Amino acid sequence: MDFTEPFVGMARRTLTDAELAQAIRLDMAAELDAINLYQAHLDATDNPVARRVIAHIMDEEKEHLVEFAQLLYQLDPTQADHAAQAAREFADAAASDAPPAAEAGAAPRGLTVGSLKT
Repeated sequence: MDFTEPFVGMARRTLTDAELAQAIRLDMAAELDAINLYQAHLDATDNPVARRVIAHIMDEEKEHLVEFAQLLYQLDPTQADHAAQAAREFADAAASDAPPAAEAGAAPRGLTVGSLKT
């Protein structure tokens, strides 16, 4: 198992916003790894106590991921613009692709984010 060296992220100087944004992206990747690991644990057990604890921890990791994304958008306005555009396109696709009987909140049948067309 890969254990993170506790001082690997230590900087010898103050980071620029661009450098901090890069570090935040690594933090986000670590949060996603943790979420996936905890989901695998949930899938592998029927123990109700373990499931409750692991699900709680996984939800906290998801919250961290969102918080990092919000910080990243402040540090990297270009990425924030791309994220906002992707969200608008996704919402537009959801609205136009949804069949009349679709349940509220259902995912669209295809993705049309940026140049991606499925």
